[in-house]
Amino acid sequence: MTTCRLVSAENAAPLVADLCEVLSDCVNGGASVGFMLPFAPEDALGYWQGIVESVAAGHTILAVAEVEGRVVGTVQVGLAQKPNQPHRGDLMKLLVHRSARGLGLSRKLMALVEEEAARRGRILLVLDTATGSEAEAIYPRFGWEKAGVIPDYALWPQGGFCSTTLFYKRVA
Repeated sequence: MTTCRLVSAENAAPLVADLCEVLSDCVNGGASVGFMLPFAPEDALGYWQGIVESVAAGHTILAVAEVEGRVVGTVQVGLAQKPNQPHRGDLMKLLVHRSARGLGLSRKLMALVEEEAARRGRILLVLDTATGSEAEAIYPRFGWEKAGVIPDYALWPQGGFCSTTLFYKRVA
């Protein structure tokens, strides 16, 4: 059975080990999400501890996808904190473990955080993703609009420049 749910800071702490595994699997599968190879699950610990703190502070929406009680996917929305951007959020790190792909979890996670962001007064979400990646192809299917491409924006996990494609979506 699969479920997708929003996670509070208190409920996130016990999920950190699974979240580390998901992030490690995605980086090792070639996802350009801010980390370089080699990358083990324990390398993700500091990142997820920071996300838990951000959720506790009310700065981040965290959602997880579970299969038979094990976290296999996640996505976050960073809630813009600048005074001139109270209406905007940044979609971050849509990740699904390679063993759980093809179950529709990305779509469910996206719908869940888009709805929650709108409930929290966000009307516009933005994201960036590696140009030419598998991830780039899914966002238009979820109703996101391409805004443009920035060349040589980041590095692939194995090295070498990659461009990033910017997307946006009005959610309210």
